[in-house]
Parts: sequence; structure tokens; C-alpha cells
Amino acid sequence: MKFIDNRGITDPRINLAIEEYALKHLPANEDYLLFYINEPSIIIGKNQNTIEEINVDYVNEHRIHVVRRLSGGGAVYHDLGNLNFSFITNDDGESFHNFRKFTDPVVRALRQMGVDAELTGRNDIQVGERKISGNAQYAAKGRMFSHGTLLFDSDLERVVSALNVNPQKIQSKGIKSIRSRVANITEFLPRTMTIEEFKQELLAFIFDGKPVEEYPLSDEDWTNIHELSRSRYQSWEWNYGKSPRSNFRQSRRFDIGTVEVQLEIEKGRIKEAKIYGDFFGMRDVSEIEAMLRGVPYDKQAVADVLARIDIEPFFGKWSREELLSLFF
Repeated sequence: MKFIDNRGITDPRINLAIEEYALKHLPANEDYLLFYINEPSIIIGKNQNTIEEINVDYVNEHRIHVVRRLSGGGAVYHDLGNLNFSFITNDDGESFHNFRKFTDPVVRALRQMGVDAELTGRNDIQVGERKISGNAQYAAKGRMFSHGTLLFDSDLERVVSALNVNPQKIQSKGIKSIRSRVANITEFLPRTMTIEEFKQELLAFIFDGKPVEEYPLSDEDWTNIHELSRSRYQSWEWNYGKSPRSNFRQSRRFDIGTVEVQLEIEKGRIKEAKIYGDFFGMRDVSEIEAMLRGVPYDKQAVADVLARIDIEPFFGKWSREELLSLFF
């Protein structure tokens, strides 16, 4: 494994571009580790409806970046007290959805520091009932990354203020508020350290105390990274997109996460379909959305379309019947 130095950049639009570029363009015979810290930002899951995930007035007033990532899952708040890690590797057919494989070295490092951390649920690292990390994954052309947040010393009041948390998600976890759910790692550390010291201890543990070998990004790499940042992560279309004027909308919480269907129906047919949610999938749900355009708004007709689709690559382990139930 080689470490990628992001040169201390805190712009999420560049850091996400570094991650995507490393996944798609660096030599595939190597594994990579990337750390990055972002200035105040909301990072939106690929399949989410941005406007519904953020407190727009608060975000605008505090000039918080809003950037969509490639991976699924839910929206998260980043600031200078949050350390992000990303493992970039080959997709061996068994690693996608295997969050434990990638969080285990982080959990063991935290335990060595005196933090009683463990992987819980789908993709969280917790200390007791308090969440300190959320994780997500993305795969493309035989490569994948598994990345996560580490709430080290974040402004947790801003986490609450900047995000619109789905009440279904809070109720499903049996908690009264998102504020009571999350915690900073500094609350559990037996000694004081800075986020840079924390990062260096993680790095030393993951590389087993051996010298950290870096992959040096060339000037050409950086030029391409900045171009990717401009074309995707600084694009309004990518970060916000255009939601259809929906005259049907239904959302529900399932084992795979919250899923919402919006439909624009015209003359008895589906003119436009959008599927949102914090689920994790390898394939883009836009393929399903495209297959539904022009289909009669009829339960059997929609069921016939879904019957032709292997939905697991899009959503994970889920039934067609549960997906179909959201359309009517």
C-alpha cells in the first residue's frame, strides 16, 4: 500500500477529485491510502436529493460547501475537526459491502489509542451508543474505494444545524436526536492530541510501524485533478441536479436504508422517475430510471420492468417487491 499526500488541501471539491482520480488513473497494481480534512462542507451521497438533505438557509449563511460524492449512503457534515480516510484497491468481488475489511485497521488503531471503538450496523464505527464514523463505498471497472469519516473534534452543533435529518432514520435507530447520536473521538481519548498527531498515529498503525511509502502525484496528475474538480465537483448539475416536478412521491425506511421514489406522470405514463436514498449500490440507479420512462403507470407494467432487473447491484440485498411497493 502507498500513501497519497494531498498537500494539506481542505477544499472538498479538490479532495474528492483526488480520490476519484486515484481510483481511475493511478496504477492498478497498487493499493492506496488517502487522508484528507475538509473545511465546512456537506458531502451528499450519490443517490440523494440534495435540497432535501440540507438546511439551505443555514448552509448559505455560513458559506458551507455542498458537494456530491461518488459513493452512496447518507449526507455527512465535514469540518476541520473531521479526518477522512479512503482505502483504494482492486474490487475482488467480495470486498464491496464488506465494510469490516476496511474499518478493522481503523478500529484496531483507535483501540490502541484507548478508544473502545467497534463497527456497528451497516457502516458505522461507534463507541457505545455514540457514532464517531460513517463509511461508504464506490466501485468502477474492477477498482473500488472504501472511505469514511472520523469525527475527531468537529463542531457537533453545526452537524445538527446544517443537515435535514430524515425523522424515519432517527426513529429507526431508537434515538431522540441526531445530536445525542454522534460524538467526537476527543471525548474518549485518554490523552490530549491534535488532529495532525491523531492522523500520524493512524498512519503509523496502518503501516505497522514501517516507513510510509508515498505515491508522488506528478504535475500532470495535479493538472488532471484540478480539471476533474472543475468539471464535476464544482458543477451545480452534479452537486444539485434537477429534480423532476413530481406528482407522486413516496419514501420509506428499509434494511438497506431510506429509499424515496418521485414520479412525474403524464397521460397515464411515467414521464420521469427519480430514485433517491442513502443505500449503497455498485451500479447507477439512473439505469432503472431510464427503463421506467414511458412505461404505463400500472402496477403490473412497472413490475414487468423491475422483473428484468437484477436489483442487488443497485441497492444491495433487497427485494423487488419492496422496491415496487414504493411506486404505488
